[in-house]
Amino acid sequence: MLISIVVPCFNEEEIIGRFHGHVTAELDLLEQEFELVYVDDGSQDRTLDLLQEIAGADSRTRYVSFSRNFGKEAAMLAGLRHAEGDAVVIMDADLQHPPELVRRMLQLYEEGFDQVIAKRTRKGDRVSRTVTARAYYWLINRLVDVQLVDGVGDFRLLSRRTVDAVLELTEYNRFSKGIFAWVGFRTTTFEYENAVREQGRSKWSFGKLLNYGLDGLLSFNNKPLRAAIYLGMLLLAVAMVYAAWIVGVALANGVDTPGYVTLLVAVIALAGVQMLMLGVVGEYVGRIYYEVKRRPHFLVKATNAGLPRQEDGRGDSDGNRRAGELVGK
Repeated sequence: MLISIVVPCFNEEEIIGRFHGHVTAELDLLEQEFELVYVDDGSQDRTLDLLQEIAGADSRTRYVSFSRNFGKEAAMLAGLRHAEGDAVVIMDADLQHPPELVRRMLQLYEEGFDQVIAKRTRKGDRVSRTVTARAYYWLINRLVDVQLVDGVGDFRLLSRRTVDAVLELTEYNRFSKGIFAWVGFRTTTFEYENAVREQGRSKWSFGKLLNYGLDGLLSFNNKPLRAAIYLGMLLLAVAMVYAAWIVGVALANGVDTPGYVTLLVAVIALAGVQMLMLGVVGEYVGRIYYEVKRRPHFLVKATNAGLPRQEDGRGDSDGNRRAGELVGK
């Protein structure tokens, strides 16, 4: 059985050597055939140079380097396309995903599970981040069409049929947590204690986390659009009740001085609601715009790997050839 380890990398020159030594030492103990697929997501430091050195010294290592930074979602997709293993493990290069847990993942995989997910505890996280994360998952699980679990990330093992199913989902705006949940198959989860990043800084700023959260909210449901209909119906009902009340007061007491403040507040409130709904509609239209362009998810400038299973992931042979021509050899 071949095991593939997919590792997205972005500016990891400080730790990539230590990661490789650690993960290969753990995998050697398993006495299983394995490969490492590193995906350099347009790093601006020496990450690519180090990956080339590692690949030159270790024949089990392959690397793919993007022409620029396309994001972690694209990096994971590229890694899955190039992985050839019967089981594929996705993990980060910062050692926050302990390599020694791969053994436990494989044990559960051999029991018949197609997805083995490592769920981290939030021990050591800031209280504000923990509260925010729990509130987010509470909200999103009441809106989206799949079930997302707090603490579950990209650190997981996927069987070959699960990987193939994920590669069949070719949307441009990718939210992998939702995609992994959507494909289903037999899944199990185990907890591990949160590990502190050993070197470097996290690439996830508050703004990036916020945008990622919005992607998750919008990628797997249309409830915000339906909420606009309900909100419109509610405002119409309120307006009709208010109009009836005004007419009643006028008939009973005569016409009074018009309420300037009431009118101003109503206009501002309705304008705010309209702008909010336009923003929601605009988000969905924007996603349609990117989908119909049919651009590849990433471009490769250098690799020592062969052509992946699905070069542009859209099932179009002509598109596959065109994307292949953009790969630097």
